[in-house]
Amino acid sequence: MNRRRLILFLTTVGPGIIISAADNDAGGITTYAVAGASYGYEMLWVVLFASLFLAVVQEMCARMGAVTGKGLSDLIRENFGVRWTTFAMLTLFIANVAVTMAEFAGIAAALEIFGISRYISVPLSAVALWVLLIRGSYHYVEKVFLVLALSLVGYLIAGYLVGPDWNAVIAGTVVPSVRFEPGFLLLTVALIGTTITPWMQFVLQSSVVDKGVTVQEYKYTRLDIYLGAFYTFIVCYFIVITAGATLHPAGIAVQDAAQVAISLAPMAGQYAEVLFAIGLLGVSLMAGSILPLSTAYAICEAFGLERGVSYSISDAPVFYLVYTALIALGAGAILIPGLPLVQVMLFSQDVNGILITVVLIFILLLVNNRRLMGRYVNGPWYNLVAWGSTAIIIAFTGMLLVSSILGMGS
Repeated sequence: MNRRRLILFLTTVGPGIIISAADNDAGGITTYAVAGASYGYEMLWVVLFASLFLAVVQEMCARMGAVTGKGLSDLIRENFGVRWTTFAMLTLFIANVAVTMAEFAGIAAALEIFGISRYISVPLSAVALWVLLIRGSYHYVEKVFLVLALSLVGYLIAGYLVGPDWNAVIAGTVVPSVRFEPGFLLLTVALIGTTITPWMQFVLQSSVVDKGVTVQEYKYTRLDIYLGAFYTFIVCYFIVITAGATLHPAGIAVQDAAQVAISLAPMAGQYAEVLFAIGLLGVSLMAGSILPLSTAYAICEAFGLERGVSYSISDAPVFYLVYTALIALGAGAILIPGLPLVQVMLFSQDVNGILITVVLIFILLLVNNRRLMGRYVNGPWYNLVAWGSTAIIIAFTGMLLVSSILGMGS
């Protein structure tokens, strides 16, 4: 890569890595840790599959943003009508309120490990995230998020410190292992759902548009997307390895992400606990801002309103109102004594799991629309992979819904 191409890449890098890193949030960390604690290294192949499909989905969204200059909500409204758009926005809003609560729960849990009360950490974090968006330009906000994304490197180091059986790790990655039992199937769908979430696709495409990426610059954004997907894979991969090497042999069940960090201390040393806690804090701060941001983007796009951190409050009042409301709701709920945080996280994942199948169909129909995309539609092999993977996810989701209904009736 010559100097000019390097400069172009550095000016377009950001959305893919940031959004992919934020995907490894408090709920995601918990899900990956549960997989490792429950089944050791058996589910590493699921992590690989989900990460590869994540790259495919995000590449399609970024390509649509660069070609059309419009966000996903805009395209859904223009091509499928107001009713479908309203349904998607309402479901996205409900899911993101719950997930934002989980992010502030992650902030509280991480800092409580260092002896800081949630009644101090949560309000201060909420104010800091709000000021960051209100006062900072897009490029400034993006740089802060990139720094927070680096905190996830701690998981790689923690995974190395626990000393896993690398032969077993490789076997779990390349040899698919399936148990036809409800717990395993449910966790498989949860791993896919927490890796490929609906909000990611909305905010990624909007970020590409907001950054002004053109078709000519898109190849550098595509590289950013692939790097981000790889970063997601390697981080969640090492979270599963960490839990599989320490918690699984000890038979420790995971209830939340903070418990994983605390459990590492007697098994892998104090440094592993601190690194895990720092990663949890960094990603919770980043996702605690990006999730409300994605909701504000999507809702404003759906109704044709001004949106983006490049606008002032007076120019995009609804955008900043939605963002502020979600920050306040997410942070305020964590300060309520006795709030069932685990149930909140599970609820958000259930909603995301149902919505992602609808969103994936929207994306595939739009990206193959020649009127919108021209020569940039998917090729035959790309469609085979994309539609095939979507069909697998829909099938798993359907089986789980049927299983849940039958379980309720028994």
